[in-house]
Amino acid sequence: QVQLVESGGGWVQAGGSLRLSCTVRGRPNGAYCMGWFRQAPGKEREAVATISWNGDQTFVQYSLRNRFDISKENAKNTMYLQLSRANLEDTAVYYCAAVEATGLATVSRQFDYWGQGTQVTVSS
Repeated sequence: QVQLVESGGGWVQAGGSLRLSCTVRGRPNGAYCMGWFRQAPGKEREAVATISWNGDQTFVQYSLRNRFDISKENAKNTMYLQLSRANLEDTAVYYCAAVEATGLATVSRQFDYWGQGTQVTVSS
């Protein structure tokens, strides 16, 4: 049974930073790709960043590459998303996702396992 648990969400002031964590419990067999997605009110869910099992491949949405960083520590079964210079448009529910794969998945439909999401609210 695979569970993804996000943490680190909450309120952040515009211009500030926040780090989200996602821990995998009940690891899938073999390699797995992980990613972060977000859904803002009235908008479709969008990919934020994804990372391959060994961390040698990453994807960050082009418009966010200057402010978002993705990383992971396999020994801790944990993936991180570092958000810097937060702005109001970053307000969304952020979801952690995973899929058994050695390569890099980049769209939500490719992912099999999902966390419950964590709310990030950016205030002015």
